[in-house]
Amino acid sequence: MTRTDSPSNASRTAFWARCFSIFCGVAAIAALALYTRFGWGPDSAQAQQTAPPVPRAKVTAAPRTPAATTPAPAKTPVAVPAKDVMATVNGEQIKQADLAAECLRHYGSDVLETMVNKFLITSECKKRNVVVTEQEVKTEIDRMAERFGVPTDKWLELLETERHISPDQYAKDIIWPTIALRKLATSQLNVTPQEVRDAYETQYGPAVQCRLIACDSLENAQKIREQALAKPDDFPNLAKQHSVDPNSASAKGLIQPIRKHLGDKKIEAAAFSLQPGAISDILQVADQYVFLKCEKHLPARDVKLEGKIQQVLVEAIRDKKLRLVADDVFAKLQEQSQVELIFNDPDKRAAQPEVAAIVNGQQLLTRDMAAECVKRHGPEMLDAMISRRLLDQACRQKKIAITPADVDQEIAHAATLMGKLDAQGRPDISAWLVEVTENNSVPVEVYKNDSVVPSVMLKKLVGQGVEVTEADLQKGFDANYGPRVRCLAIVMDNQRRAQEVWDKARKNLNEKFFGDLAEQYSTDASTRVLRGEIPPIQKHGGEPLLEKEAFALNDADPMSGIIQVGDQFVILYYQGLTQPSVPDFATVRNDIYADLYEKKLRLAMATEFDRLQENARIVNELTGETHLPKQTAKSSAKNPAAIQQTEYAPAAKKPAPPRR
Repeated sequence: MTRTDSPSNASRTAFWARCFSIFCGVAAIAALALYTRFGWGPDSAQAQQTAPPVPRAKVTAAPRTPAATTPAPAKTPVAVPAKDVMATVNGEQIKQADLAAECLRHYGSDVLETMVNKFLITSECKKRNVVVTEQEVKTEIDRMAERFGVPTDKWLELLETERHISPDQYAKDIIWPTIALRKLATSQLNVTPQEVRDAYETQYGPAVQCRLIACDSLENAQKIREQALAKPDDFPNLAKQHSVDPNSASAKGLIQPIRKHLGDKKIEAAAFSLQPGAISDILQVADQYVFLKCEKHLPARDVKLEGKIQQVLVEAIRDKKLRLVADDVFAKLQEQSQVELIFNDPDKRAAQPEVAAIVNGQQLLTRDMAAECVKRHGPEMLDAMISRRLLDQACRQKKIAITPADVDQEIAHAATLMGKLDAQGRPDISAWLVEVTENNSVPVEVYKNDSVVPSVMLKKLVGQGVEVTEADLQKGFDANYGPRVRCLAIVMDNQRRAQEVWDKARKNLNEKFFGDLAEQYSTDASTRVLRGEIPPIQKHGGEPLLEKEAFALNDADPMSGIIQVGDQFVILYYQGLTQPSVPDFATVRNDIYADLYEKKLRLAMATEFDRLQENARIVNELTGETHLPKQTAKSSAKNPAAIQQTEYAPAAKKPAPPRR
């Protein structure tokens, strides 16, 4: 393929990487929707790129027509909405052209790459008379929903909520190309009987439950293995203290059961050769040195390789092969194609602003790309533009100006907070900009405009109203350097079950039995795996009721009552107090002050934005959502029409996170 201004190989395959991530990462999506993590206090005061990110303006949603469950892939580009005004913020309009320009600036290159890749697939399908019908798209969506055990409508809702993928986009840009590629690559997707047998053994065959310790050098691995051989029962603590793999170390070395034909062949062979309690030799895996301890062998499941089980395995193997051959199929298509990306080259874009790309002599138009950008990212981008307009209005009202020096100072502050310092201890702005922009794939100017400038605006709007008192400093000192309570915890999501478990623990009050109950009943994965072990509970950590109960426990009365934390129910078992090395208050006072000031500043900035938002009049024409000023909403309570627009309207959807 001749491709002018061609992106890297990684960029060329980004489209299919995004498509297939839906298939390989969907279990994580479901977990995000169904699993609620229990928190043990707030995170440390580390500012993200700039602190805080700009909130999104909330609006009240008017009822909308539900999206079709299985929309057919469109054959022509989607038109930009006909309305010229996309939103009105306190009487100021945000025009369609402004929204399209912002969407192109943020997402144009990604959307263009998707359009070019899809164009190549579509052209090849036409050339080879490959047809993907609307029914095939519907059937595939239903199959994916069934595969993960949810109704189709819930599956589509989950994708839209957790991945911001609309049903229309899912059908057109993921399912349709996937089916098309499957048909184009039919000859490479044959499944052999041996592959089915291997997949069956992976899924239903025997497994080995092990603990693992990973080291960064052979010398360290040999030393730690000698300690483990001398005292095998200390293996969990050795893993916790020394393993360089944080995931398994946090679970005292416990890893998912090792199965055949699934991962590293050396580890599989070592695991299946061990007897319970035995420790393996040291194995080099990539740049690490690992060794295992066998906990137990798990027998094969009594499931026969026939019927639906065999069908599911065959489909899974085909999906896996499809992911593997996608790049090869694309490479062949690209070799036969000529692609010139106009939009990605500033000089070419200036000369041909109406053309986004030329593919095999056919033009992809910028207006069509803009329409696709708005369709995919318009609501999210418009939320950000509304938020920015609120800040602009507030700064104009108070005659606040943002200078280049303010922006540079804020970037330096962010670099300092994130530990990006040069050899002289000064903020390394260049290194920070490289990290924050390259890691998030955004240009420096976008980072400044979307993150830095709004942060500066909020800080200036807050002014000098942030105060750290001596009482605050003392609480900060106690939280960071005071004693903490070591506890076991059982976390449950059902009060009745919590009462039953609490009664069991009360009747057999000892630490081992409490750990057994945590392993059996805790709905929090971490406390279940670690038999109730949690980080020591500090004072002023953000959960006052939990802290009060923890610090009231003692050896004579070691078990708490049932503590409700959010929508979860917690039982604690006292193990003692930590004895920290307490520094002199004067030596740490400045550090505590800086930490607390940053937290209070971020809180004040968020509060100020909430105030601006509550008093704003916002009409979002793109989504049909409206927000009235707080005072107006109260005064219009006697008007039934006004009540329908405010108090009785559906709850506003959760704002999308800002693009970094």
